[in-house]
Amino acid sequence: MLSKIVMGGLATLTLGAGALVPSAASAADEGLALWYKLDETSGTVAADSSGNGRDGTLNGDASWGDGLRLGGTNGYVKAPDDLMRGMTSITVALDVWIDPTQATPYFVYGFGNSSGSSGNGYLFTTGNTFRTSIASGNWSTEQNANAGVNLPRGGWQHIAYTLGGGVGVLYQNGDEVARNPAVTLTPGSIGGGTTTANYIGRSLYSGDKYLKGRVKDFRVYDRALGAAEIARLAGPVNAEIVKQDAAALDLGDTGAVRSDLTLPATGASGSTITWASSDPSVVSTTGAVTRPPAGAADAHVTLTATLTKGTATQTRTFDVTVEAIYTDKRAVEADADALVVHNIDDVRGNLTLPTTGENGTTITWRSSKPGTLSDTGEVDRPRPGAKAVKVNLKATISRGGHQAVRIFKPEVPALPAKEPYKGYLFAYFTGEGYSDGEQIYNALSKGNDPLHWQELNGGRPVVTSDVGEKGLRDPFVIRSPEGDRFYMIATDLKIYGNGDWDRAQRGGSRSIMVAESTDLVHWTNQRLVQVSPPEAGNTWAPEAYYDKTLGAYVVFWASKLYDNPQHTGDTYNKMVYATTRDFYTFSEPKIWKDPGYSVIDSTVIEHNGTYYRFTKDERNNTSSSPCSKYIIEEKSTSLTSTNWDFLKECIGSGALSRGEGPTIFKSNTEDRWYLFIDEYGGRGYVPFESTDLEKGDWTVPADYQLPSRPRHGTVLGVTQAEYDRLLSNLG
Repeated sequence: MLSKIVMGGLATLTLGAGALVPSAASAADEGLALWYKLDETSGTVAADSSGNGRDGTLNGDASWGDGLRLGGTNGYVKAPDDLMRGMTSITVALDVWIDPTQATPYFVYGFGNSSGSSGNGYLFTTGNTFRTSIASGNWSTEQNANAGVNLPRGGWQHIAYTLGGGVGVLYQNGDEVARNPAVTLTPGSIGGGTTTANYIGRSLYSGDKYLKGRVKDFRVYDRALGAAEIARLAGPVNAEIVKQDAAALDLGDTGAVRSDLTLPATGASGSTITWASSDPSVVSTTGAVTRPPAGAADAHVTLTATLTKGTATQTRTFDVTVEAIYTDKRAVEADADALVVHNIDDVRGNLTLPTTGENGTTITWRSSKPGTLSDTGEVDRPRPGAKAVKVNLKATISRGGHQAVRIFKPEVPALPAKEPYKGYLFAYFTGEGYSDGEQIYNALSKGNDPLHWQELNGGRPVVTSDVGEKGLRDPFVIRSPEGDRFYMIATDLKIYGNGDWDRAQRGGSRSIMVAESTDLVHWTNQRLVQVSPPEAGNTWAPEAYYDKTLGAYVVFWASKLYDNPQHTGDTYNKMVYATTRDFYTFSEPKIWKDPGYSVIDSTVIEHNGTYYRFTKDERNNTSSSPCSKYIIEEKSTSLTSTNWDFLKECIGSGALSRGEGPTIFKSNTEDRWYLFIDEYGGRGYVPFESTDLEKGDWTVPADYQLPSRPRHGTVLGVTQAEYDRLLSNLG
């Protein structure tokens, strides 16, 4: 990226007037019942600046530093008793920064009373999901204003709740996000005006977690502030949001643009972004690029982004160079230089040979040994023990009357000797409840027994991620049909520390993690590969199966597909697939399974020319869908068919409270199949077995011992050499 912030260079950032609004003057103080600025630097008193003398007391791990700091263990502020006595209306407003590792459930604040371990009349706000409730008793009496999504973490948010005339309104950063027009309680009615559990950072339910984060400018009014007043209170936080969003704005490399740009309409923290162009005929305000004609000079354009949140604004500029349309000669030279054939230096399977270049060139291929490596990339390796075959692979790149030639000289090795499988490798993750649970773990079977396991690497992850969301879930490992290359694919998702499943399905990753290995111990070329279309809100639980008729892997996953760019509204997960030879280049995705309701977590096995597919029914379990949250089995003679024959549903019911993440594999020693199903929220994986895939009758073995915390993963048969290598390196 060529842009820089504030200081010279090719991008500038300008602060808007909204950022100058000071907190203390951002709203009238009429009706202030309590005001904790929380700007102290020492002591255990949170001073009340409202003039009402309602100082608070710090407890536990509460401390000072950029506001009130709460460690999430036992820290909170205790406000005076009877805070809401006599109030018929109320506003609670504050700035809050929630730590990404905040455990749930939790209260941001709660005013009221407790009885035993439960709340007993209260007003509270939580960020999970973001809502404010007023109650006359316990949770069953709550009257909610519910935003329906989690409050973002790791950044400052201004939140406010107003209640007056029976209308409760919830605000986030000055914007109304929820409303309840039928509230029958008043703040003063709680406890008949007597409230002794008035907390910031602590729940009124003893089993809940403490707030981990920071709080500033905590205000309570005895009236319901209007929307304009709330917007003014939100001004300082909104100024910080636009500042952060402007700094994070990234258009990629704008120094040699040859295609349309993606100009974001919203920032990462929620600011609105509008664009202006110094020359819309070259780069429009929607990012459409019109290149100068061949032979003309490159064009230079300045794009200006204006970020707005409430009254806060900020601008950032980007210098963009749009290259003129290439002449035929330049296009050929550029595409010849850029030509890449993945795995050309280690040919173990079919190759993807590009047929077009980025600049409109045509690429044709000619192999000196088409019986070993065809002109279209199919590979037929020599028999085991034979010599490797050297091939000259010629690419001709052409456009107009111009041509260029690239010669690749791969060496195709002999096939490995077939060896029987003498054990099993288990790859899995352990769950979002652990800081390192969303990484990849390995276990090795005890001998050739798929029901008894030993954890590898001391029970620690063997593959981790520092790209994308930095979480790896649902690992799937597949052996190439030749037998000596392995691919691992996994979900790019991290839920630990945020718990935001809604965001994960609206703004989640469109990529899968891919890694390669030739020995199952060392995994290289770890990369994120985008496979889902822009309509997708998530890309979950990818798996793959090799289709001999296609000469390619069929990769499938679950995605919610939205009908609008903002991914708003309701939709459901469908199974989607694409094909690949090399896990770099994928075909356009297609819908694979859409029964009209949500399905996820398909897994497949082939037997005697028939494919058997197992998929989780993701509907909520009701009387009309009693098999929801369990597994469906289907079959087809075509892997990419969209019309599979139904065999069985409710697989797992009776033995599991619910199930997902099925993984299917065949015994190394007999015609017996194992189906591991993840009892999420319970025991994790539980094994099932069957001797007849067609009948779909699955039972839990009497004796098994799986790893301690296995969640959605894969079991793969391994040879004795592979088994020994894993045990030696990771045992």
